[in-house]
Amino acid sequence: MASLPPGGATGADSDQLLVEANGSTRTLILNRPKQLNALSSEMIMGLLRSFTAYEKDDGVKLLIMKGKGRAFCAGGDVAAVVRSINNDSWKYGADFFRYEFLLNYIIATYSKPQVSILAGIVMGGGAGVSLHGRFRVATENTVFAMPETALGLFPDIGASYFLSRLPGFYGEYVALAGARLDGAEMHACGLATHFVQINRLQSLEESLKKVDTSNPFAVCGIIDQFAQQPPLKENSSLNRLEIINKCFSKGTVEEIISALETSNSADEWVAATIQSLKMASPTSLKISLRSIREGRTQTVGECLRREYRMVCHVMRGDFSRDFFEDSCCRDAGLY
Repeated sequence: MASLPPGGATGADSDQLLVEANGSTRTLILNRPKQLNALSSEMIMGLLRSFTAYEKDDGVKLLIMKGKGRAFCAGGDVAAVVRSINNDSWKYGADFFRYEFLLNYIIATYSKPQVSILAGIVMGGGAGVSLHGRFRVATENTVFAMPETALGLFPDIGASYFLSRLPGFYGEYVALAGARLDGAEMHACGLATHFVQINRLQSLEESLKKVDTSNPFAVCGIIDQFAQQPPLKENSSLNRLEIINKCFSKGTVEEIISALETSNSADEWVAATIQSLKMASPTSLKISLRSIREGRTQTVGECLRREYRMVCHVMRGDFSRDFFEDSCCRDAGLY
């Protein structure tokens, strides 16, 4: 997809990415808490160099990734991409997404186990650097979403791969409506591999830092000691899989909305879902639906390559200007 940019062996050269070494374990800490750890170009490059170096280092056997503050990672720094496009050209954006998607692919095909501690907000690019990894630990304060359709974009970072593999047509619902899921829902649908209470995370990390193996079964056994099966809330969207499958299995966005409108207009969840769809970018909804459907039969590499071509078209404004208009609105505090 792309060659690695030149630079140092690790991402420790930037305070936006902190690296802690404990025996054969390396902990990568996203360190932009005021920006909810939104991925900057510097962070992406640092992560690329770290993952590449540790892949070849026999002394490193396990990677832990987490975020500083109240978010794991709220996404990529899209505002910087839009500013660059408006002030110069779309080359910065093309490079930003190319290296981000390369990082996603490296994580998805990594030979050593990665444990992502998904405490707090996990959105967009934050999902890309975690959900492609082997172990994803959600907590009671985890908030996950792919809100791209409201921003004139589409769920990228390989989302058409992992969302299309959720139960039934739940992935279409999550992608198009930008639905927010809590930690229990992430665990129940398979986005998270484990659920661990926040007050046990420190003990979990301490145990993982003592690991001296890349055996995924051994790592899983350690996480299992701290994990539990969380119950779903009564109003969880996963309790509505029947209506989700009925409506979001339709062939077009218009048919999905129509099916929702004729299902039960008095239902608060139905009304909120319809409102989310009608507030989103119409072009983004259509692109997202087709992307999820194509992702069902593609590998993660094929999904990332296709999504990169798609995001380049969006940045060039080939189909719509929603990405620029909606992203500017979000930057102004409207999202």
